[in-house]
Amino acid sequence: MRLKKTVSEIEPSWLTGRSVLVRADYNVPVKDRYITDDRRIQLSLPTLELLLGAGAKVILLSHLGRPGGRVVPELSLAPVVDRLGSLLGMPVEFITDTDPSKQVSAAQEASSEQLLMLENTRFNEGDLTNDSELAMAWARLGELFVNDAFGTTHRAHASTSGLAQAMVARGHEAVSGLLVARELRFLDEALRTPDRPLTAVLGGAKISGKIDVIDAFLSQVDRLLVGGAMANTFMRALGFETGSSLVEENSVELAAELIKKGADQLVLPVDFVVAKEIKAQADTRVLDRSKISMGDRIVDIGPKTRAHFTEVIEWSKSIVWNGPMGVFEIESFSKGTIEIAHAVADACDRGSLGIIGGGDSGAAVEKAGVASRVTHVSTGGGASLKLFSGATLPGIESLTNR
Repeated sequence: MRLKKTVSEIEPSWLTGRSVLVRADYNVPVKDRYITDDRRIQLSLPTLELLLGAGAKVILLSHLGRPGGRVVPELSLAPVVDRLGSLLGMPVEFITDTDPSKQVSAAQEASSEQLLMLENTRFNEGDLTNDSELAMAWARLGELFVNDAFGTTHRAHASTSGLAQAMVARGHEAVSGLLVARELRFLDEALRTPDRPLTAVLGGAKISGKIDVIDAFLSQVDRLLVGGAMANTFMRALGFETGSSLVEENSVELAAELIKKGADQLVLPVDFVVAKEIKAQADTRVLDRSKISMGDRIVDIGPKTRAHFTEVIEWSKSIVWNGPMGVFEIESFSKGTIEIAHAVADACDRGSLGIIGGGDSGAAVEKAGVASRVTHVSTGGGASLKLFSGATLPGIESLTNR
């Protein structure tokens, strides 16, 4: 990936009095208009403070949820506006109209040193379809575009890559924000020449969604530890019974091919925690992978597997983790995921590089209380997986080259 220009490379004196568009990722959990986790909002503050400190007028765009191209009051960004204003200690003008031409008029009428936010970009159906006219309409709002929404960079949307292209077409620049620059530094550049041994830990449900990632990792890592429900498909490929566990039947043959390809790197579970059903009150047992019967459901990796995975992580100088080891949302099924989180944090304490690929993995290190001890927790699970697989990210490729 070619190096992209960042907002920190823009001369502060040039920013004074300019209108700057910032695509942030404020897709945060909201319950009864209350934001239950504002981490993404807090991570956007450095970029906003840089721009506001230079005297720029900042116009924010973000999506929230999946409104399907229509106005859904429950998915309004109003709670984000309130929280952002509180964190920055300044008013945030909220432009509630979703008509792009009216948004431009409202933004032009605002004072020169102000922070504005447009309503949910996905209230416009053209956002997800990367409608060029919508992107061009938004581009008229400013003289610089800053993409600081890493979690959306793997999709080509009007408010991300489309807006960047439209801004460049108007003779302006499109650059990365400080958050995106940090993500790329760890997820892309740091993985090009990692300190070895390099270990990847993959979990979650499906092999099919991570085929490219598994292929890429098998060609570059020293060990690839596989847990979560995706391990069940590998167990089936090895000829073991998996009971009523989640298995991707159409990926069993693929799993067998990956086992053969990764004979020297692939490390699979040797035991599991099983239950009869997925609920908090369910009784659990630990079984060797050869002892699972028809009524069992795999819910976590077992103690022998946890111990072996921990040994591999201790041996590693660089660790990349994406996906939980089990149904970690339920306390009695979470031990494998929590132990891996602690193992990665312990390795980082000893000087290793530990990169957490966002999504459920990010939630896991938060739950384990070790997020502050790992090197980097990504804000984009899907985007980080794309990078891990070697794919390009439309939201990054569309930015101005350094």
